[in-house]
Amino acid sequence: MGSLWRECAGTHRTPGSRSPIPKGVGVWECWWRRAVVSMAAALGMPPFVPAAAARSLFARSAARWRAPFSRAAAPRRFQLPSSRPRVPPSRPLYNFASRDDKIQAPEDQSEIIFIGTGTSEGIPRVSCLTNQSKTCKVCSKAIELGNKNRRLNTSILIRYVNSVGRFNILVDAGKFFYHSALRWFPAYGLQNIDAVIITHSHADAIGGLDDLRDWTNNVQPFIPIYVAQRDFEVMKKTHYYIVDTSVIVAGAAVSELQFNVIKEEPFVIHDLKVTPLPVWHGHGYRSLGFRFGDICYISDVSDIPEETYMLLKDCDLLILDALRPDRSSSTHFGLPRALEEVRKIQPRRTLFTGMMHLMDHDEINEELAKLLKSEGLDVQLSYDGLRVPVNL
Repeated sequence: MGSLWRECAGTHRTPGSRSPIPKGVGVWECWWRRAVVSMAAALGMPPFVPAAAARSLFARSAARWRAPFSRAAAPRRFQLPSSRPRVPPSRPLYNFASRDDKIQAPEDQSEIIFIGTGTSEGIPRVSCLTNQSKTCKVCSKAIELGNKNRRLNTSILIRYVNSVGRFNILVDAGKFFYHSALRWFPAYGLQNIDAVIITHSHADAIGGLDDLRDWTNNVQPFIPIYVAQRDFEVMKKTHYYIVDTSVIVAGAAVSELQFNVIKEEPFVIHDLKVTPLPVWHGHGYRSLGFRFGDICYISDVSDIPEETYMLLKDCDLLILDALRPDRSSSTHFGLPRALEEVRKIQPRRTLFTGMMHLMDHDEINEELAKLLKSEGLDVQLSYDGLRVPVNL
């Protein structure tokens, strides 16, 4: 096909050249006619192409090629109902980060990377994008690459630097963990996972444990998992083949995980002290937040026991659950309750996480910024991929 193009282009450039293509036919149409003739010959058909047929075929093809570059694009064949604004084309959830995201942190600087900041179902919601009668403003924005409303399961990675080296400590591996890791691990130069700490045993916290096989099969021999006994009992059912590898078929490759049962008391990972922060995640359901140095992380909470407030004193950075803008649910803080807790705990800075599709990143942050002047509260929404330098 390339030789046909060069032949047509050469024919039209060379004065007096002989060509079977009629005078006045452009290079594109020349190429199409010769291509059709060549294909016909290959199929054993007569090498005759009616001019009208070739011109029609060329016109349809050329229109498709030129449409993206024309000022007045041709009308689309399929249109959404006029009563609903058109939603831009969606991109897959595993879009890679842009070049701007590929930034290396200083070698001697610890940091927190927000691997995900959304709810269990993620944002955008499929139901919102397929609803023909109503447009969801946040989900419509979230399909755009790089939009801060695009959120996967709540999770952070602590990139901890000490005198020995750098360690990647992951908090939760939910059902969207693969998609989050695909975006942020290559972008931020992450490879090993040196430990995983589990907050609770819902799918948005442990659903990605099976995906850790990529690391234990190809990067490192095993991954330590730190989990409360009650949540380990759940894993024995949901991930029985990972907890007890004797049940798998010989030769099958599953995640090689080393389970460490923790209590509600401090423990140490690579010389980093980790203090559990017991909270309620719905009536009678215990979940854990964690304190790392002066960083406090509570991702799934409906109430904070009085004894846990003692563990939150002198918090420098608080990362706190805030599901929706108007009210709390039975299992999560809403923004009003989360702000009440911030006033009570009095951290130097707060970043909210676990937001649903009613929380527009820019609009909510614009309102929250006013609290810095009125009350001295430094509070903002986090977003997937956010990096925060910390001292641990």
